[in-house]
Amino acid sequence: MRYAFLLVALLCGPAFADRQTFPPVDEAADDPSLVAFRDALLAQVAARDIEAVVASACPDIYLSHGGEGGPAELRANLILDPETLSEEYRDDADATREQYWTDLENTLSQPGYFDEEGEFWMPHQWQITLPASLDPSLAFFVTGQDVSLRQQPIRGAPILGLISHEVVIIRTFQDAAEYQRVLLTDGTQGYMHRDFLWPMTGHRAAIVKSDSGNWQLCTFVSGD
Repeated sequence: MRYAFLLVALLCGPAFADRQTFPPVDEAADDPSLVAFRDALLAQVAARDIEAVVASACPDIYLSHGGEGGPAELRANLILDPETLSEEYRDDADATREQYWTDLENTLSQPGYFDEEGEFWMPHQWQITLPASLDPSLAFFVTGQDVSLRQQPIRGAPILGLISHEVVIIRTFQDAAEYQRVLLTDGTQGYMHRDFLWPMTGHRAAIVKSDSGNWQLCTFVSGD
């Protein structure tokens, strides 16, 4: 990540930081060959073409913290044979598989940036550097423009402000809740719709050009 996020003692001190915005800029357009590769890969993902997606991956594609990685792990994730899961999770295999495909498609569709090594990373907010004092699992990025910050967790509640492309804090994410209680970096609190909140430890992907000049999917992972 290359943009410093200036947050001052947000969770444990009385002082708050100024709010910062990080408007999305998709740098993919700087390389037409990358655009062509990503468009083709997205079409393959949309078609649920397992073999084509696996063929697009690096030999050492990074998929999980502590996993072996590689095309075999990617194929296993895309297929997700229920027999490979513990019995308590087998009934959820279809939903888990579809969520993996959806997460891959959503991540590849995000605006991205080139890092110092020429790798292309998505989403663009992955380049934001969070302060070491902040638990990254509490940080979320507001993906929309002029997203309503509401006084109460219901549609139609009074609007406290319109938020665009900021990092916000959610101390306790409610899995079943449509609206989440968020804390802005200036101390303002309110509720935002979960559809506009992307966890800063959420999925990210990297597309890298091989020594032979071909683009490949080399990272698809979540977590801090």
